[in-house]
Parts: sequence; structure tokens; C-alpha cells
Amino acid sequence: MADLGMVGSSKRSRVVAHIFLILGVLIVAFPIYYVVIASTHTLQTILRPPLPLLPGAEGPANYGEAISGGIGRIGGVSVGRLLANTAIVAVGIAVGKIIISMASAYAMVFFRFPFRMACFWLIFITLMLPVEVRIMPTYKVMVQLHLIDTYAGLILPLIASATATLLFRQFFMTIPNELLEAARVDGAGPWRFFKDILLPLSTTNIAALFVILFIYGWTQYLWPLLVTNSNSMNTIVIALRKMISFADADTPWNLVMVTAVLAILPPVLVVVLMQRWFVKGLVETEK
Repeated sequence: MADLGMVGSSKRSRVVAHIFLILGVLIVAFPIYYVVIASTHTLQTILRPPLPLLPGAEGPANYGEAISGGIGRIGGVSVGRLLANTAIVAVGIAVGKIIISMASAYAMVFFRFPFRMACFWLIFITLMLPVEVRIMPTYKVMVQLHLIDTYAGLILPLIASATATLLFRQFFMTIPNELLEAARVDGAGPWRFFKDILLPLSTTNIAALFVILFIYGWTQYLWPLLVTNSNSMNTIVIALRKMISFADADTPWNLVMVTAVLAILPPVLVVVLMQRWFVKGLVETEK
């Protein structure tokens, strides 16, 4: 009887846990569902509450207008161009951060040179500096180099990452010295050791960091706002803000909702497609 009571209690606990889990998912997912539904209705329907909770018939027209046509409030730029800008920036930042972080961590772990630890601590200290402290000097440098309204100006100032350098350094320090000695005996130089041994071992770490850094680059707001003057160089986050007016009647809410949906999709796809690698990279501490 005691066993039956424990089984019943365990089942009730699981049911209660699942109820709270479902409620949490609904609370988180409902605003996204609301945005998706709103993107399929006309502007007049959105401005006349309550908004229907079922999809409307204007979805194809709204998405077609936003992707291929121009949106007046952002200078006639299409959402397709905004998505391309944001993708270039996000991938550039993620790839740049990974390359620079791996190279700097490799140098600090496997090479001996003067002030090696001082260089590491200088990199580490940048974690304590808020972005606002260095954003104006960085902007001045971009102006002097004529990189305003360019992809290089959007990407280059954001590709250094102390966090990624620290993570790669900690991983490289777990590599056995015997592996390094074996590579030397086989005649492998520094580049071959990095390419043929360290890079394959770092695959899961790279995948996990890519997901995090891609989302970081995709959601950037402050720096793209400062370094772009042309609407055609805006990222999708900046464009969303420009599309919204203080007066509801002046805001194309149907196109805003379409843009919001399209802004959500790429990060979600990256997380879904790389979920296995992402989780594996986070939980694996030893190779």
C-alpha cells in the first residue's frame, strides 16, 4: 500500500509539474503567436480591437509587400534588404569573434613570450568595461577611417571578445602535454597542430559559441544605430524602431508585425538546427 501511495504521489507531482510547464510555455509563446496572427490581418483590423485570434487572409499580401516592396517609414527599403544586412553583420561578428578568440587563446596557452599573462589580464579586464565607456572613442575611429555606413564599420568594432577568449583558453589548457609532444615528434608545426588537432577538438565549443554570438550580433541595437545613417544599411532591429510612430494611425502595424516575425525566425532556426551541437558544447568539459 505504501508503494502504491508513493506511485500515486509521484504521478500527481509529474502532472502538476507538466501543468506548470505548459502554463509557462503558453505565457511565453502567446505574445509570439499574437504577432504572427497580427501579421496576417489588415491595418484596419489591427487598429480595431479586439484582434482576432485566428489567422486572416492578408498574410501573403503583407509578407509579399514587406519582403519585396519598400516600406515608406524606413525610406522605401525592403525587409529582404534589412534581413540581408542583419545576417551579414551577425555572421561576420560571430565568425570574427571565434577566429580572433581562438587565435589569441592559442597564443597565450601554447607559446611562451614576454608579458604573456599581462596580455591575458588586459583582455580579461575589458569584461569589466561597459560598452558605453568605449563606444564614443570607437565611433571616432570609425569616422576617421571612413567606415560609417559600411559593413566593416558595423562588424569590426564588435569582433573582439574577452569572454570567448577566456572560454577557449580554459579549453586549450585541458589539452594534455603528451598530445603536444606527440605532434612535435611527428614534425607538426604550430599551424598544423592548430589545424589538424585543436580545431577538430574545438568543434562543439565553436558551435555553442556561434549560436550565442550569432544571436548577439543579430540583436545589436546601439552600435548599428550610431554607425549607420543610410536606411539601406540599417539592421532589422533598427528598422523596427523606425517603423513605429508615436501615433498608431501613422504606424503600418501589419508590416511591423511581419518584420517582427521575420526578425525572430533566423535566430530561432539557428538555435533549432544547431541545438544538439549547442547543448553538447555547453555540457562537455573534457575531450
